[in-house]
Amino acid sequence: MAHQVTIYTTPTCPWCHKTKRFLQDNKVAYEEKDVAADHDARHEMIRKSQQMGVPVIDIDGEIIIGFNEPALRDMLLAQK
Repeated sequence: MAHQVTIYTTPTCPWCHKTKRFLQDNKVAYEEKDVAADHDARHEMIRKSQQMGVPVIDIDGEIIIGFNEPALRDMLLAQK
């Protein structure tokens, strides 16, 4: 089953880069939204997560704050 994954990022965030690398390494398709450049995406991220820091990862409507590899593995890779 393919997951719907959106990651809210900024270009200078090292944890965003680690999260994207994790997703790429595990062949997980995702949509990236740069909250530094996209005001609508920033408001969407804050509404969903109540957070202003990045990364925020939305997996099928479930929110993960920050690079949390165990949570990402549980949500994305447990069924493989």
